[in-house]
Amino acid sequence: MSHAHSGKSHPLGATITPGGVNFSVFSKNCTGVELLLFEDAEAEAPSHVFRLDPLKNRTGYYWHICVPGIGAGQLYGWRVSGPNLPEQGLRFDDEKVLLDPYGRGVAMGSNYQRALACRPGSNVHACMKSVVVDPRAYDWEGDQPLKHPISRTIIYEMHVGGFTRHPNSGVSPEKRGTFAGLIEKIPYLQSLGITAIELLPVFQFDPQDAPPGLTNYWGYSPVSFFAPHAAYSSRHDPLGPVNEFRDMVKALHRAGIEVILDVVYNHTAENGADGPTLCFRGLENRAYYMLDPADRAQYVNFSGCGNTLKANHAIVRRMILDSLRYWVQVMHVDGFRFDLASILSRDEQGNPLPSPPLLWDIESDPVLAGVKLIAEAWDVGGLYQVGNFMGDFFLEWNGRFRDDVRAFWKGDNGVVRKLANRLIGSPDLYGHEEREPEQSVNFVACHDGFTLNDVVSYNRKHNWPNREGNRDGSDYNLSWNCGVEGATSDPEIETLRARQIRNFLATTLLSIGVPMIGMGDEVRRTQYGNNNAYAQDNEISWFDWSLVERHADLLEFTRALIHLRKSMSLTQRQMQNAPLRQILHQVSVHWHGVRLNQPDWADYSHSLALSVQSLSGRHLFHIMLNAYWEALDFELPRAPGRSGWKRVLDTWLPPKESISHPDSAPPVAGGIYRVQPRTLVVLAAQRK
Repeated sequence: MSHAHSGKSHPLGATITPGGVNFSVFSKNCTGVELLLFEDAEAEAPSHVFRLDPLKNRTGYYWHICVPGIGAGQLYGWRVSGPNLPEQGLRFDDEKVLLDPYGRGVAMGSNYQRALACRPGSNVHACMKSVVVDPRAYDWEGDQPLKHPISRTIIYEMHVGGFTRHPNSGVSPEKRGTFAGLIEKIPYLQSLGITAIELLPVFQFDPQDAPPGLTNYWGYSPVSFFAPHAAYSSRHDPLGPVNEFRDMVKALHRAGIEVILDVVYNHTAENGADGPTLCFRGLENRAYYMLDPADRAQYVNFSGCGNTLKANHAIVRRMILDSLRYWVQVMHVDGFRFDLASILSRDEQGNPLPSPPLLWDIESDPVLAGVKLIAEAWDVGGLYQVGNFMGDFFLEWNGRFRDDVRAFWKGDNGVVRKLANRLIGSPDLYGHEEREPEQSVNFVACHDGFTLNDVVSYNRKHNWPNREGNRDGSDYNLSWNCGVEGATSDPEIETLRARQIRNFLATTLLSIGVPMIGMGDEVRRTQYGNNNAYAQDNEISWFDWSLVERHADLLEFTRALIHLRKSMSLTQRQMQNAPLRQILHQVSVHWHGVRLNQPDWADYSHSLALSVQSLSGRHLFHIMLNAYWEALDFELPRAPGRSGWKRVLDTWLPPKESISHPDSAPPVAGGIYRVQPRTLVVLAAQRK
């Protein structure tokens, strides 16, 4: 390897040039920087060490060097020296090997030890390494963003590893739990009818950031914002994860399915004061993290994970934007769901900002224009912004939809008026804004909490396998076990549970907004009452593919329900971008109770009906919801046209009989419809 050159400060990270590879990294307060090259992921010592000269290899706050004779696939790391004064917010450690914040790949050998990075001394023999990547070296074969309209979007939230890791997945052992394994299951996703998958974090994370003896499964523990998680690749070369991820995206696009990433820009795996030094802490701790102003040795913790990224600091803000652009331009993803997005609206001291620079940058960036942006509009610090998240293009996870729909079907009092709002796009939350009706992402279950099966099977959490004394996870679940805690062979309880699941799915998929269902909820996947399975990389969390056959009736019901949603859309193309209040005026929603035009808003009420027409003018729909424990007779409005009312959906009936297309549904006679206990019914009438 010939003599290295001084290099350039831009671009950040490792960039292949005609003269070799240019490396550049930000560090304002350090006193020295070394670049280390490694032969492979298992290397216990660097093959080359380049000490950067502050006179030749530093421009402003950036340290840089160009090394000839190397290229894509080269492994490297940084070692940075400087004052270790935690009380001043400085945590330099010249013995730690650090990842490149802009590294496009990460290699983690079997000898990686998080514990070594948590205590003084060298971790060079057991560290993660960054990988040089050439973003141009891939044939996309003409792949382009799908840009499905929001109004036609149906999201399936899933975990890359858990989707195919189960031994009964039918995927070959070497591909289980990988991007390649997911590719093999694309026909299943197509048959379900969803239009987008939302992947739990796929940025490289630290699997050892978990209680002793467990593994971080969810991945909300990032160490890199540019590199796909290496363990999700079936290939063992350093560039395998990058290329296999792109193979997956390309295959999904060919199948008409968009890819949305759950991204974690609010904290990292370096945790609190006792956490490991892996990257950011050892490069410029004061720039990357919010520190306690009363004790700068401690970290502000709005994330619940020990630290909080200083998202609106110039350096971090640029990194997040560069990361988003990279995943769109180079990796071809279609959208992002921002974990604990309210943190991104806080200033460098943690105070909420009325006009956060980072979020406005994301909204106005031309590269990100048209990309789906979804906010989890709250954080652990108590900042709850559902219905008030900034901007014009962010959709929001609607936690109130989840809570109110669960409470209604559970039979709680005082919920009917809230449910009415959830059914029509939550105008109480979003009607004040000039926003389209799909601002609300509607869901009843997601990765965080009970699965849909467990919502109807458990009254309390059962998190003992997490080894935290069952103290972790929420105690506020709004679940109902239907009479028995956990699994049961009682046929009456099983029938009720199955119907409640159909009610939840129907409410989610037929409400105005963007519906989202969780991985395996369509076949009653269970976590055995664990509502915080973040560290359960085992059969508690994995998709059990035997359920596809065992609950084939529910799977077919879900497919038919998705098809029904697509056929009965309440909006038409020219209205897709209209504000919610304009949509609701146009579709003419009329509320009823068991008597026409007499909705019962009383606290003790458990029933509701509404009549609503599609903007196409083709159908009038009458929807009746009975969460009461006895049957109720609902008066029907007069049906337009000659064909009268047809029964499109009745969740009381066996799944194969319960759902039909509006054009082929069985007719309904008379002016009264008996809605059975805990049942949802949809009738349709075709206009002249």
